Formats: sequence, structure tokens, C-alpha cells
Amino acid sequence: RQVPIVEPEVLMEGNHSADDCYKKTSEIIKKCFDELELHKVDLKGVILKPNMILPGSSSDKNISNEETAKLTVKCLKDSVPSEVPGIAFLSGGQSDEDATAHLNRMNQILGENKPWNLSFSYGRALQQPALKAWLGKSENVTAAQDALINRAKLNSLATVGKYSTDMEK
Repeated sequence: RQVPIVEPEVLMEGNHSADDCYKKTSEIIKKCFDELELHKVDLKGVILKPNMILPGSSSDKNISNEETAKLTVKCLKDSVPSEVPGIAFLSGGQSDEDATAHLNRMNQILGENKPWNLSFSYGRALQQPALKAWLGKSENVTAAQDALINRAKLNSLATVGKYSTDMEK
């Protein structure tokens, strides 16, 4: 059995507002699911890999972690069928701490009876601390491994709403 991974992403590059990101992300996700249903894809086997709702990286309109989480949850509720079992977020250029905090807060907002499993598919936000620790030097391998394990643990805690910024070193 194949598991379709659907990855619609609104990029952070640009000066768009979080509201613009919300509108476009919602539109794209809905269109993806319309097409999946048209092609008779079993939504119970789909993993969605979307962006979070954020203003563009060049925007002067920053929003809080709380607003990011609330807008992203609202977008998901408005756009993603409940049959979809899992959503694995892209970090999309966010800092590792922000990506983890956003995921954590979304899981807290949705609580125990959430319609989907919210997880992460972070590349840069998972690997960046390890790369910073390693610096390409063999003497830093253990520190890099420790940094990767720590970031993975923090993200794992965020998938169940148990992460705290106090856990950051």
C-alpha cells in the first residue's frame, strides 16, 4: 500500500502578511484535497506536509508564537478533512526554537481529541543545531550528535504538547 505525502507549501520568502499566508495556504490545501478526492485517493492514508501560517520573512508585520499556532490550527480545521491521519509540518525557514514552540502550542490548542496527529518533518530546524556544533571538525562529532538528539527530543515533546522553552539549553 502506498502512502501519498502531499506537500503544498507557501514559502516564507516575501513581504506577505500572516493573513495573506492563511488565505493562500487554505486555498492550496483545499485544492489539493479536491484533486485527491477527484482521483479517488484514500484520505485515510495521506500525510499532509504543509507550512505553518507566518508572515513573509521580509514582512514588517511579525506575529507571536501564539498567533502563529492559532492561525495554523484554524487553517487546518477549515481545510483538512478529518479522515487525514497525520500532518507533518515543514519548518520553512523558521528557527529551530520557533518551529518547536509553534508545533507544541498547536498540539496544546487541539488537545487530546485532535482530528489529526500533528508532527514535524523539519530539515533545517532539526539539523541546524547539530551543524552549528559540528562545524566540520571531527573533535565536535559528539557535541553535534548530542545537539541533534536534544533537538529531536524537544520536537518529540512538542508533538504531545509537553515542550517548554525552559528546556532549551
